Amino acid sequence: MKKYNSESIRNVALISHGGAGKTSLTEAMLYTSGAINRLGKIESGNTTTDYDPDEVRKQVTINVGLAPLEWKGVKINVLDTPGYFDFIGDVLGALRVADCAIMMVCAVSGVEVGTEKVWSYANDFGLPRIAFINKLDRENANFEAAVAQMEKFFGQGIVPLQLPIGKEADFKGVVDLLEQKALLFSGDGLKMEEGEIPSGLQEQVETLREKLVEAAAESDDELLMKYLEGEPLEPEEIRQGLRKGVLSGKITPVLCGAATKNFCIQPLLDLIKLYCPSPLDREPVAGHLPGSEEAATRKPSIDEPFSAFVFKTLADPFVGRINYFRVYSGTAKPDSQVFNATKGKAERFGQLFSMRGKNQIPMEEVVCGDIAAVAKLQHTATGDTLCDRANPIVFPALEFPAPVISFAVEPKTKGDEEKVSTGLARFLEEDPTFRMERRVETKQTVISGLGELHLEIIVSRLAQKFGVEVDLSTPKVPYKETIRGTARVEGKHKKQTGGRGQYGHVFLELEPLEAFEGFEFEDKIFGGVVPKQYVPAVEKGVREAMEEGVLAGYPVVGVRVKLVDGSYHTVDSSEMAFKIASAMAFRKGMEQAQPVLLEPIMNVEIIVPEAFMGDIMGDLNSRRGRIQGMEPTEGLQKIRAQVPMAEMFKYSIDLRSMTQGRGFFTMTFSHYEEVPFQVAEQVIAAAKAEKEKD
Repeated sequence: MKKYNSESIRNVALISHGGAGKTSLTEAMLYTSGAINRLGKIESGNTTTDYDPDEVRKQVTINVGLAPLEWKGVKINVLDTPGYFDFIGDVLGALRVADCAIMMVCAVSGVEVGTEKVWSYANDFGLPRIAFINKLDRENANFEAAVAQMEKFFGQGIVPLQLPIGKEADFKGVVDLLEQKALLFSGDGLKMEEGEIPSGLQEQVETLREKLVEAAAESDDELLMKYLEGEPLEPEEIRQGLRKGVLSGKITPVLCGAATKNFCIQPLLDLIKLYCPSPLDREPVAGHLPGSEEAATRKPSIDEPFSAFVFKTLADPFVGRINYFRVYSGTAKPDSQVFNATKGKAERFGQLFSMRGKNQIPMEEVVCGDIAAVAKLQHTATGDTLCDRANPIVFPALEFPAPVISFAVEPKTKGDEEKVSTGLARFLEEDPTFRMERRVETKQTVISGLGELHLEIIVSRLAQKFGVEVDLSTPKVPYKETIRGTARVEGKHKKQTGGRGQYGHVFLELEPLEAFEGFEFEDKIFGGVVPKQYVPAVEKGVREAMEEGVLAGYPVVGVRVKLVDGSYHTVDSSEMAFKIASAMAFRKGMEQAQPVLLEPIMNVEIIVPEAFMGDIMGDLNSRRGRIQGMEPTEGLQKIRAQVPMAEMFKYSIDLRSMTQGRGFFTMTFSHYEEVPFQVAEQVIAAAKAEKEKD
């Protein structure tokens, strides 16, 4: 691939609901441009960007795929993004570094919930958009209905530039509304013939072309004056107005085709070249100086100091880490020193390359605006800024959704715990939406992600890349135990074994602390009935006994323990004897001081369309939830509630089902509170049954 300057680069992200055909369109664009010599198919598992074994098996995109191609003097970096919300992290990374988004809509399904979500994300990043209505060759395909839905959901900036010729299996081409000519395709789609517009479409063509001209005129004051005065606009003037409208985000031009047949791909590539912004059309990128809040910016120019943003990391046990990055200013060359301003660490580039799927294309230089990859950086991960050490800058990190579902993970083979930890730690490096924690209370390793499919893929990769298989289960709730009442108890450990015996004797008083938190120990001994050297052992014995409560074996919190009396033996007393005596006393005191079970309560924020409010409220009540408040937000409703963690493990699945995928939620820990009696009985019975089983 030859070297291109910044003005001749186009970075486009393909976005849509899952199944609209992004990977097929990427494949068609590569084939039409001559970057590949055969047209791969999803069903055959041989597409360029879906090469991961899990992608082939599931027939869905999991990782953002980079696919550079050359078309009529420009280099187009196509970013093929996942369509399922479980992998939204890669979508956000791609939108961050793209200069334009191609919104794909299925001509059969129309605008779906995923389409709405990625449209709003493109809004957040301020990206110009092109729409491509795909699958016009399918049964029940309806171009007009898809356009009408887009206008309904996304406003009046939706402007068709094409009109399909033929329906469903008879789809064979499009009318170019700007040039007012028919484009007909056949065979493998590479052959495009110009023809006359079918007579039955003339009236529709005139209506849509008038809308197109009006939209172009409204994007430019001079053109608008000319249009209002009744003067016809030249095709070049219309193109000028359309490009201005696209760059400003006021116009979303709509094209159509059939990616699997490779129909209507040339006009799309032409449109990307003519209407999509180059990196030089974008605003300077804002950041700040490392270690301070002082603002800094980088203009999109090769004359500025080098700066780049890492938007994707792949962890491979054989190759190591591969970091994908976009250069925002300056240039980068192989074997050069750079500075990771986010981590404050020096890095050294080895070979630089572009990726076309899994194939590396070496690059002698990466200019401002281009996208490249580098292997084996020591400290760099997704979201980091690389720059010139003498001119440092830190770009804002990506904000990812919080995980919504968790599972406990356990190796199928004993002794594989270390392998599991090592593998999961590598996935943490490449996937910012993945979490792992070791929960001391339940002695479980818990992994969290954005959906069941997300975690299923993590587990599959653990087996493929690190050779270790695991079982997933619903995590145990990290219950705790405390007391409601007070108690004064005696603990005596006395043992004679022939030689030196053991003797420890204490009286403890137990009382609850407020808010079910913490632990306090007080030495109230007078007169030396328990010598000072044994007091730490008494506290240690209590702390060890608190690790397992008397109700269900959960840790004890929120207790004040006072050592008030005791006795000792000048020969037989020891630290161990007093530790055992105090542990015995504490357990006895717990039983007498009205022990209760505590459960974690979560702060939950749910955002849903108003139509689903009734279902959501009823469901929260069934989960023992308490509504804290409601407020409108951007045309939706936000519900704030507190819900026990035990009721929330599968909530993401249920919420998607109740809201047709339109609802989403965040959840954070709030506090612990007492478990209702009937629920506590079940938890205690389950804990006893498990203990007997062991």
